[in-house]
Amino acid sequence: MADRAGFARDAMQHAPGLYAAALRMTRNRADAEDLLQETMLRADRSRDTFEQGTNLRAWLFRILTNTFISRYRARQRRPLETELPEVEDLFLYRRIGGLAASAEDQLLDVFPAAEVRRALEELPEAFLMPVLLCDVEGFTYREIADILGVPIGTVMSRLHRGRKALQSALYDYAVEHRLIPDPGS
Repeated sequence: MADRAGFARDAMQHAPGLYAAALRMTRNRADAEDLLQETMLRADRSRDTFEQGTNLRAWLFRILTNTFISRYRARQRRPLETELPEVEDLFLYRRIGGLAASAEDQLLDVFPAAEVRRALEELPEAFLMPVLLCDVEGFTYREIADILGVPIGTVMSRLHRGRKALQSALYDYAVEHRLIPDPGS
């Protein structure tokens, strides 16, 4: 896909989804914007390596993920920042926008956003990325394996362990607020 204008047009169709994923990864609007900009720049520079007819969205998410991981490793000592009003604006936008309810939106209907956010933030990066890519972004296991550069079995394992960790993190809250029956009653 050497046509720069055509490539840019096609890639920009995925920018909102890439930005939402970048915001979830970075937990900061400015960092998410920087991550998206760097991702698009890298994609443009590598557009000649993209194979026409393959999944552009997955290719862009792989660049986004690799860029995030590279930046994360470079900034490991920097504390994470979350600008809560901006994240809440994103959730409101997704609901108003008439998008189909994602797994994340379904969770937020039952659990307060702060509780889900806390549980997600506690996940190790190895589990967070597969959960976000599968349950939030809707990628298949094969696509996630390609994006993260790991075997599909590793994706399945990390996704299972990440979901179990989320379930465990949200279980006590659910019992306490009577969202599920108390097993002791």
